[in-house]
Amino acid sequence: MTFSIVAYDPEKKEWGVAVQSKFVAVGCIVPWARANAGAIATQARANTSYGPKGLALLEQGLTAEETIHILTKQDEKREHRQIGVVDSYGNSASFTGSECYDWAGHIIGENYTCQGNILVSEDTVLAMSQAFRETEGDLADRLLSALEAGQDAGGDSRGKQGAALLIVREKGVYDGGTDKYIDVRVDDHKHPIQELRRVFTLYDLSLLKRDDDKDKVKLSGNVMKVIKEVLKIDGFYEGEIDSKYDEETKEALQKWMHTNNFEVKEREDNYMWGSVYRYIQKVKENKG
Repeated sequence: MTFSIVAYDPEKKEWGVAVQSKFVAVGCIVPWARANAGAIATQARANTSYGPKGLALLEQGLTAEETIHILTKQDEKREHRQIGVVDSYGNSASFTGSECYDWAGHIIGENYTCQGNILVSEDTVLAMSQAFRETEGDLADRLLSALEAGQDAGGDSRGKQGAALLIVREKGVYDGGTDKYIDVRVDDHKHPIQELRRVFTLYDLSLLKRDDDKDKVKLSGNVMKVIKEVLKIDGFYEGEIDSKYDEETKEALQKWMHTNNFEVKEREDNYMWGSVYRYIQKVKENKG
């Protein structure tokens, strides 16, 4: 009762998994990944040992196909399992056991594999595959788009509950201490993919340096007025609502950014990242 996509970005050396299921806290069961090794989704009647055992095999240099062969050969209940793997080279492979409940199956493409079971139809994995191929942006954007497309095409026939996004790359976490670049989960929600997208937006603002230099706004004109309105609403600014970006405003904006944990999005020039400004616009809509 799950659909997932496992993928690799060869340019940025990122491996990731995105998943949705009518299952609580699916993020603690299905997705597994390790930088420079690969990524795995284990589902259907999930064998959770496929995660750590599979990553250990991938780290030894085995391919995705070899890894699946070893894992399933040793498993007496393999026909009830489903697994998708992308290895360190970007090779992808998937296995759907003959006893998985309909609709169950998978699609393998370049640097990715989509799989699902107890789905409305195969349209879910077809839509996921197409969305991943056609979406521009980072691996996170492409994986989320694939999930959304899969749900729009029918998704899990039993409904919706949990979703997760896991992406790793070498020293990927904000301070470089681990390879866990993105780890966002929705454990129980009526619309888990929508909620995953919302939470990821906040995660992006707080932890990720992935902004496009074209996506920025100048701190002047109406942009500055909107920012000052929000700073005043949130209690960081008491001055005039005008278009000036002076020292008082700069200090207030810095305090606001730090209070909201947006330090990674600070700039030293007279511009603001578009992602931060869009967040400010939403604050104004909700509180203004």
